[in-house]
Amino acid sequence: MDSRTKRRLTGAELDALTRRALGAGVTAATELTDGFANAVWRLRLDDGREVVLKLSPPPDLDQLSYERNLLRMEATAYELALRAGVPVAELLRAGFDDPVLGGDYLLLGALDGVSWNDVKPAGEDALRRELGRHLARFNTVTGEVFGYPHAGIVGATWREAFLAMVCALVGDIERYPTPLPRPAGEIMAVFESAAPVLDEVTTPRLVHFDVWAGNVFLDLSGTPRIQAIIDHERAFWGDPIAEFVTPTIFGELREDDPLLAGYREVTPLELTPSALVRLDLYRAYLYLILLVENGPRQYPEDEYARVRDQAIRSLGDVLDRLIRASPGSGG
Repeated sequence: MDSRTKRRLTGAELDALTRRALGAGVTAATELTDGFANAVWRLRLDDGREVVLKLSPPPDLDQLSYERNLLRMEATAYELALRAGVPVAELLRAGFDDPVLGGDYLLLGALDGVSWNDVKPAGEDALRRELGRHLARFNTVTGEVFGYPHAGIVGATWREAFLAMVCALVGDIERYPTPLPRPAGEIMAVFESAAPVLDEVTTPRLVHFDVWAGNVFLDLSGTPRIQAIIDHERAFWGDPIAEFVTPTIFGELREDDPLLAGYREVTPLELTPSALVRLDLYRAYLYLILLVENGPRQYPEDEYARVRDQAIRSLGDVLDRLIRASPGSGG
């Protein structure tokens, strides 16, 4: 989807960047448009390599609070996920505060698989189970602080960090008025009322938080398998159960979901009543992101309308459910 946050580079600028970073020039360049925030190109280099370039938005462009230094979190996540045994693209070079272009960039080895979003392969239940195993391994990585360290939104406890994450997003609404099912102040109050369940989470764990089909690449050369999980830019340190929000977006997590079965092959996970409340908190947070992020990005209306309308409905439903589950609600 097109977005105001996507930077445009000329062929000469792309060539100059790869020569500085990798010692090889560009012979062919194709912009990849599936992403929503960063500009992404697939490049063929004159030494035969194919690479993917991700470039942060212009440094003078205002973004959401949590989006500060997104590519720095992504670079960290690639390295940590690889060590945990999660299939990811090879990180060739990470450049921060590049003196020529300004901003940050990542250069990754190009994948030869296909996006799960573009195909419907046989054996999708087996793939979903495999994905669950990979997500569990991703979540085995532990950190020292909760939240978004690169954006400066952190907390000593998960409750403190998560409420800071939500508060930052609600603060962004003041800069970018957003259609919502309830006033922003009421929404913040719902999060705060349900927040005691977050105290069950005592260890910061790496959470991708953006594993939709477009961010999973498949190898279809034989029995379908997952080649790589990409786009770790939305990752944070928090509660592993948040990982199930995006793979079930606008839906629910069922006990018979192969994703859950695969996850449990690596580590135990019980969907207790309080865990389901936490899951709803994270659903509400993601739906709020989907609504507020249109402010700085300015998506094309015809492409964004369906997502916006669905996010408003889903956010309203989840907020209602959180109100009923909150202490003293009588629900």
